[in-house]
Amino acid sequence: MTRPPSPTTASLPGTPGTTVRRARADDAGAVSALALRSKAHWGYPPEFLEQCRSELTYTPERCAAGSMWVAERDGEVVGFHLVAGDPPEGELEALFVAPEHIGTGLGGLLLRHALVVAAGLGFQRLVLEADPHAEPFYRRHGAVPEGHATSPSTGRQLPVLSFRLPAQPSSDSPR
Repeated sequence: MTRPPSPTTASLPGTPGTTVRRARADDAGAVSALALRSKAHWGYPPEFLEQCRSELTYTPERCAAGSMWVAERDGEVVGFHLVAGDPPEGELEALFVAPEHIGTGLGGLLLRHALVVAAGLGFQRLVLEADPHAEPFYRRHGAVPEGHATSPSTGRQLPVLSFRLPAQPSSDSPR
C-alpha cells in the first residue's frame, strides 16, 4: 500500500491543540486501552467488553504499519482511525474517540481525515461494520447502509455501511 500524500503530522481544524499523526509502535497500549474505554462508553457490561478485548487490541506492529493515524492532544492519544485493504475498495477498520471527547466534533474530524487519507491512497469505497450505537454518526456523515454482518467476537448483528470516495486524479492525468 502506498502512503497518502498528506503530511505525517497536522493540526485538526476546529480542535485547537489537537494534531493527527501516523501511529507508532509505542502507541499500541494507548490505542488498545482507548478502544476498550470508547466501547465501554455505550454501557456494555464487563462480560461483553471482555469478549471484545482481543478484537480491540492493537499490536505494536499493526500500529507501526502506516495505516493507523492517531489524534493527540497535550501528548495524549484522544482518538484514532485505521483504514485497511487495497484500492479501490477498503475498510474503515477502526475509528475510536476517547469517551471524554465523544460529542465534541473530534470523531467527525477524524472520520473526514480517514476519508481524505483513503481517497489519497486511491480508495473509491470504504466499508465498515459499525457498532450499532455509532451507526447514526456514520450516516450523518454520508455513509449508506449495505446490510448486516455477524461480529466474530460477540455473535451480534452489526450494521454494514459504506462511503463512496471521490476519484483522485492520477499523476499522469492532465491538470
